[in-house]
Amino acid sequence: MKIDSSLPLEYSTEENRLKIFGFWIFLGAEIVLFATLFTVYFTLHTRTGSGPNGAEIFELTPVLWETFLLLTSSFTIGLGVHAMRIGRKKAMMTFFIITLLLGLGFLAIEIDEFITYVHEGATIQTSAFLSSLMTLLGTHGAHVTFGFFWGLAIIIQVAKRGLNPQTANKAFIFSLYWHFLDVVWIFIFSFVYLKGLIS
Repeated sequence: MKIDSSLPLEYSTEENRLKIFGFWIFLGAEIVLFATLFTVYFTLHTRTGSGPNGAEIFELTPVLWETFLLLTSSFTIGLGVHAMRIGRKKAMMTFFIITLLLGLGFLAIEIDEFITYVHEGATIQTSAFLSSLMTLLGTHGAHVTFGFFWGLAIIIQVAKRGLNPQTANKAFIFSLYWHFLDVVWIFIFSFVYLKGLIS
């Protein structure tokens, strides 16, 4: 395996570069998935039936907290990748752990939000609006949950094997995934919650 020391560790072999390219293709498929879910939501968001609309169930404070936690986690994962590139294993692991804890905080608020909706009679069966909303939010939340366990596995690998082209490549690909989830959340925050509260 030929290692090009002039490149960052995660790009240092041809195999690593191909894996990163392949992951970008995978993210393209994820974009199509979320674009479809957004399209369904925008088609059905006015079809509330006898149930509540967005303005009646959305609360800005928890959504702002979710946004703060997820955007902060995007910053900390960036710091983790920087620490990895300069060979600071402990700092890299610390920033990755902080990222995952912020992700857990996000999930805790989202779960509480779903429980509140159900208690208010807003379930996935109530209306087309709520069905499309909960499918969109649930799919994003499931991705964050998967990301938590993926990130945990990477931290364990780095702790056991140290920083090498393989572990750096995995960590970098994970950071791309995490940033992607943050971008999707910005769209959810802007076009689902804010738009729903205004309308």
